[in-house]
Amino acid sequence: MRVIMQVLNAQVISSQEQLTRALSLQGFEVTQATLSRDLRDLRAEKKVMANGVTKYVIPSNPTVERKVLGMDSEIARLSIRSIDFCGPFAVVKTKPGFANAVAFDIDDRGTAYILGTIADDDTILIIPREGITREMLYDFLYGVE
Repeated sequence: MRVIMQVLNAQVISSQEQLTRALSLQGFEVTQATLSRDLRDLRAEKKVMANGVTKYVIPSNPTVERKVLGMDSEIARLSIRSIDFCGPFAVVKTKPGFANAVAFDIDDRGTAYILGTIADDDTILIIPREGITREMLYDFLYGVE
């Protein structure tokens, strides 16, 4: 389900067929029944965007996030070990194995601050939006906002 969430957050997907193709390109073969169940469990909804295109979206739901990620935002914040900056970019070190879930939380909560994240096992590269200062990013990451 985590991969489905990532695909739906990264792309405009308006049908299960499109989602099946996108997952296949990432090496995941799923049946229509499994995909339907996963979309239901994620509480995915079709929304009409400003340009009139429909898109599957996953509403923010702490219960679903805990089920998929095994953690909530507070645990994600507590998993951060350090934050260092290089120019506009931030590098976040987490506890081993936590970077993907923490990156998901950062992306999910930080659309006003964060353009995107790249995560591995214990490191996250954060690409902030234009005009976001180090102080703003630091305050966001530690929940001071």
